[in-house]
Parts: sequence; structure tokens; C-alpha cells
Amino acid sequence: MSVIISSPHLRAQVSAEGAELIRLQDEQGRDWLWDGDPAFWTGRSPLLFPIVGRVSNDRIRVDGLEYELPRHGFARTSRFEVEEANPSQCRLRLCSSEATLQRYPFPFQLDVSYVVEGATLSITAAVANTGSSHMPVSFGFHPAFRWPLPYDAPREAHEIRFEQEETAPIRRPLEGLIKRETEPTPVQGRALVLRDALFDADALVFDQLRSRSVEYGAPGGASVRVEYPDMPHLGVWTKPGAGFICIEPWQGYADPQGFAGDFSDKPGIVFVQSGETRRFAMTITVKPPTQRSE
Repeated sequence: MSVIISSPHLRAQVSAEGAELIRLQDEQGRDWLWDGDPAFWTGRSPLLFPIVGRVSNDRIRVDGLEYELPRHGFARTSRFEVEEANPSQCRLRLCSSEATLQRYPFPFQLDVSYVVEGATLSITAAVANTGSSHMPVSFGFHPAFRWPLPYDAPREAHEIRFEQEETAPIRRPLEGLIKRETEPTPVQGRALVLRDALFDADALVFDQLRSRSVEYGAPGGASVRVEYPDMPHLGVWTKPGAGFICIEPWQGYADPQGFAGDFSDKPGIVFVQSGETRRFAMTITVKPPTQRSE
């Protein structure tokens, strides 16, 4: 089952499986989101909850007990209920269950809202703690945009331009965990020029991120603006040779190599108190090529 919402400029399709955005089209019917080709990667825009990335041995430790938790958590493989749907917005919900409590021992309610207005899609995830103790959690967005974007700009001309200069070193995953060693940032000024070789060693992890927005595209061509005002980390990833680039605003990231502490001590974790709700949000704005005067 899926829900379609739209404006005169944008059309989004959201699946009940994982509450995942699975299609994003402009008014001309051009696709801006990756199509999930299984030859490379079947994801399109999965939601990462209650962890981002992988935890050591695929297990978390809570109050002396261990719980098996797969990479990126379980929301992306769970069926959500459609709570609201109208022509321009929808809201889907996942609640804790016996199955989730065996992997993540915290009662919760996760509501994911999608709203289309003009050429912008807003996505908000509201994580409510329905238990009696504080709840440690991470959350991440994982949209995969087409590379190249529509309108025929060359693939090699595409770049990601950051809101701020990103001079801090980056990190890389190794077997899903974050390496202890850092690398010099590949961002030159505010621009990350995209090339497949950047991803031979897996994703780029910006864990000292200054920017709260980026713009992806080719100069003078189509572009996508991604804004994430409250998300302090960012992943950028593709499989070399694939036709997508993932721009992933995160709260949290994978376990660092050697981490063996309680889940509450995991780097990047935030806490939701009993009865409270924490929101994680991003917007995606699609822009056609710059109109040039002759």
C-alpha cells in the first residue's frame, strides 16, 4: 500500500512499508529519486530508527542485557499504519510491539509526516516515549537522489555545495563501524565534487558538521536543496558506478570501533523523557535548471 500526495509542482509517493518515500516527481513527470534498482541497491529513502548505521556485533547493551538490533534498526522493514492522508500531506505511524521490544526494550510511538507545498517536500519524524523511563535513540534520513539529476547535465559535473565551509576531518565506516582514524575532508571550500572514487572506501561521515543545508546538482543545471536544521551529522554515500547519491541527515551514527558500552553511552544518542516527543525533520526542494538569458 502507498499514499500519493502532490502540489502543482511536486508529486510524492510514500509506501506503508517503512513509511518510505519511494518516488518524487516534478510537474513534468521527471523522477528525482533513485528507483531502487536491485543490481545496486533496493533502497530509495529508508528511515533509520532507533539506530543509524551498525552497532558492535549487531547488539546493543541496556542495563546489563543484550538485544540483537540490525543495521539501521527496524523501522525501514516495518509496516506503518496510515493515520492521515489528504491530497497534500499524510502521516504514518509505527508503535512498539512485542517484536520491537525484543530488539529495543523501550516503548515508543513513531509518527512520520510528509507535506508537499510548492516544490518542497517536508518530512518530520516524531518519536514519542510511551514508557516510564528515559529512552535513548538515534534517527536518520537516507534519501537517494538520481545521479545525474534530470535535465541532462553531465554526471561528472555534479557536486554537493555545503551551507558552510566544512574544514573538519571526516570518518569512514569499516565493516559498518566507524573507524577510529579520521581523513582530511574532501570538501574544497564549500564544494564536494562528486566522483565514484570518493566512495571506494565506503561512505563519507561528517560527524563534526557545521552546515544545516546542502544543495546538490550541476552548476547551471537542476538541483536539490536539502535542509536539516536540527540534525548534527551527515552521511554521503553511493555504490561506485550506481545512478544515485545519498545525502543523509542523521542524529547519531554507527558505533565507533571498539565501543562496548551501554546503549545510553553510544556517541550521537539523544534522550526522550517519559511522556515526551522529539522531532527530527528535513526538507527537499527540487529546482529546475537556471533559466539563462540569450
